[in-house]
Amino acid sequence: MRYFLLAYTLIIVMVIGIFGFRGQKFSERPLRIFPDMDEQDYVKAQKPSLFFQDGMGARKPVVGTIPRGFEANAEDANGYGFTNGVGYYHTGQIDGTYGTGMPEELGLTAENTAAFLRRGQERYNISCLPCHGEAGDGKGIVAKIGITGVANLKLESFGSQTYPDGQMFNVVSHGVRQMSGYAANISTRDRWAIIAYVRALQTAANESK
Repeated sequence: MRYFLLAYTLIIVMVIGIFGFRGQKFSERPLRIFPDMDEQDYVKAQKPSLFFQDGMGARKPVVGTIPRGFEANAEDANGYGFTNGVGYYHTGQIDGTYGTGMPEELGLTAENTAAFLRRGQERYNISCLPCHGEAGDGKGIVAKIGITGVANLKLESFGSQTYPDGQMFNVVSHGVRQMSGYAANISTRDRWAIIAYVRALQTAANESK
């Protein structure tokens, strides 16, 4: 009898544990032992807020706000910064037309050009090689897995005479067709370094013919 009562009690506990009590509906705030941060004091994106007079939850930064450690329209040594610059260095265009050649802002000399090209090769291998291949012929790893349409940068149509440096800078920055833009991932200076390295690849390919 004792074992029967024990088994019967365990069965009741299991049923209650699985199905629980029916409970009742009520309008009061429920009592929660562990709220687990279900409610937090923040404004959800795109939601209004009665806390502000205009009723808008999303607030714009105070006029003149800049990230700590940065100056407006300034870049660090690697070309990273928060700018809305105009001109050839930032846009690849001169009076609305794509230009050719490296911008003066790069400060290239006979002494630092080699290092600039090495930097371009390093950045190219990280961001461009998977698609365009080590030689720039469009035979990267993506071609091997069946993705088509990758540009062969060694073709004459991508040479500096027919495809200006500024146009290539614009494509690297903003993308074209299947290619995404890299302005948020690659600094302004490094984008120009990549273009200089691509030109070096093209020159080497032409000399080997």
